[in-house]
Amino acid sequence: MKSKIRLIAACTALAAAAGLSAAALFGCEDKKEEHIVGKAQPVTEASTEPTTLPTYDYVPSEQGMTERAKQLLKQNKDIIGWIKIDQTKVDYPVVRDPGEVPEGVDYYGGDAHEVNSYYLERGIDRQYHREGCLFMDFRDYFGSDEDSQSENIVIYGHNMANNTMFGSIRRYRQDFGFFEKAPFIELSSNYRDYDYVICCCAITSGHTYTDYGYWDMEELDDEEIFNEYIDLARGRQLFDTGVDVKYGDKLLTLSTCYADEDNSRFIIIARRLRDGEKAGDLSTVERTEEYKKAHAPTEPSAEENTEEAQ
Repeated sequence: MKSKIRLIAACTALAAAAGLSAAALFGCEDKKEEHIVGKAQPVTEASTEPTTLPTYDYVPSEQGMTERAKQLLKQNKDIIGWIKIDQTKVDYPVVRDPGEVPEGVDYYGGDAHEVNSYYLERGIDRQYHREGCLFMDFRDYFGSDEDSQSENIVIYGHNMANNTMFGSIRRYRQDFGFFEKAPFIELSSNYRDYDYVICCCAITSGHTYTDYGYWDMEELDDEEIFNEYIDLARGRQLFDTGVDVKYGDKLLTLSTCYADEDNSRFIIIARRLRDGEKAGDLSTVERTEEYKKAHAPTEPSAEENTEEAQ
């Protein structure tokens, strides 16, 4: 797809609007950790809203759409897929933000909304829910035509203290060893399932003037921009996963709040599995040359060989 962004500070009106995703996302719920300075917030209680969602008129779908998607689209026309991460609570439908909503649109309640804001405090039933729901950036394409899918899918979610939404993915930054236990992410479109492997966990700024406006980087079909995006992420990573990433890989970026004090974000970047790699088996995943050299078995020294012979 034709590149629409550059790795520069967001200064256009569109970038400023998109910056709502960074500047407003998300009201931190994770305030009980000792390393975060600030006034403690109450732990969010589990939602007491009814679990049965209203059924809306059926949304016509293209041939090949999954049965799950057909059913979900009866509830909300913005449904774009489903995300699941083993050993976390992430197992939710994903909607795509409708973009800028003008006043008078009954489907969205009649009020006007800025881009990437509608689902901040609404569930997939479009009713008020403090925890909101997981939503994809309004500019992303994740349809049936894989060649047209965005090179970098960005999904936002609240960091809830009760571990709902993206609250439970904080484990990746609290326990670096957790990556080895749960390195894979399953992201399904309305047409098929895709598996991704986590390649980077990082803490970065959510301000629009940052040099790493990850929320503004959906189209990475330029190799130089792609590599710069990954390099900037690597420079902020909390630990080295060793997962190889190359131009042409489809990326997935999960974004949630880290701290209100400096408007920072915790992000997880994953890439789609390549041919021959298998979800659930990290040994099949291609690693970087640096990682392989650092973890290569060492040859025993001459002294060690002598000792073994004796």
